[in-house]
Amino acid sequence: MQRCLELALKGAGWVAPNPLVGAVLVYHNRIIGEGWHERYGQAHAEVNCITSVKPEDQHLIGSSTLYVSLEPCAHFGKTPPCSRLIIDKKIPRVVIGCRDPFPAVDGKGIEQLEQAGITVVVGVLEEACRQINRRFFTFHQQQRPWVIIKWAQTANGILGLTNERLHITNAITNRLVHRWRSEEAAILVGSGTVRTDNPQLTNRLWNGPSPVRMVIDRSLQLPVSGTVFREDARTIVFNTIKTGEENHLQYQQLQPGIPIFTQINTYCYANGIQSILVEGGAQLLQHCLDAGWWDELRVITNQSMIKELGVKAPELPSVLVLDNQQLETDHILFGLNPKHEN
Repeated sequence: MQRCLELALKGAGWVAPNPLVGAVLVYHNRIIGEGWHERYGQAHAEVNCITSVKPEDQHLIGSSTLYVSLEPCAHFGKTPPCSRLIIDKKIPRVVIGCRDPFPAVDGKGIEQLEQAGITVVVGVLEEACRQINRRFFTFHQQQRPWVIIKWAQTANGILGLTNERLHITNAITNRLVHRWRSEEAAILVGSGTVRTDNPQLTNRLWNGPSPVRMVIDRSLQLPVSGTVFREDARTIVFNTIKTGEENHLQYQQLQPGIPIFTQINTYCYANGIQSILVEGGAQLLQHCLDAGWWDELRVITNQSMIKELGVKAPELPSVLVLDNQQLETDHILFGLNPKHEN
């Protein structure tokens, strides 16, 4: 199952809104096939795993155990149901990491396999299997996106300058941040960040897609000539004035009396956006923290940079530390909202 998880992660950034899934076929403690879900709309992990079996091992499939990190699908979507393929191949035993919360599956794949006489084991490395698909699980079980807050600061806690862009992170960290962008469905900033930094908010330094850009511009005061409004990525503008599509920009009107993050959650669920990377300025970041609208925290500190004057970074909230990394001058704290503590 650990190998299934390793394989599943190879699909990061490419399979959303589908989950990350890896599969391994084992005959007498020997792996004879393995695969993962590589691209949205293409073959699932189980199909790729079974297809990978060499001709000389084909006769072993009907005597092997299939390990898969997530319950096999049982419905026709972009591809045929994997449960049917497993049954047709007469695989006698299937070990599943965790159940799929997607309503079209949600136990139906397990039920089909068991009805076909296949021995099914569920719950091996279950927490790890859920963790790699935390975006998928949160979306389907809580009807909202998984929210990651990220900021970079100097050694003395300065986030930026008042009227000009401040480059804090080194080249290695910059590339990592672009990888993060490729792994999330959307990236969110406020109007202040657009006005000061004129960012592109695309992935240019990592092999992978760019996220949907989301900009909060309540009064629509930002000029559409800004870099963030170019056609190189889809852009959604949350505002209080209008809803509709103009050229390549999508405008979404915010309603009075409803918290903005509740409205963003609703929009994301209706439009299949499973995760958001917040790269805003101090004001937006603080609003997110105050509202508890975050699941993960990633704080980059350039330990060699000091700025006496500038915009202060938010105070670090109570956080469950997941990891600490050092990339030359930059220290990165990875944290989890304590609400996720089991």
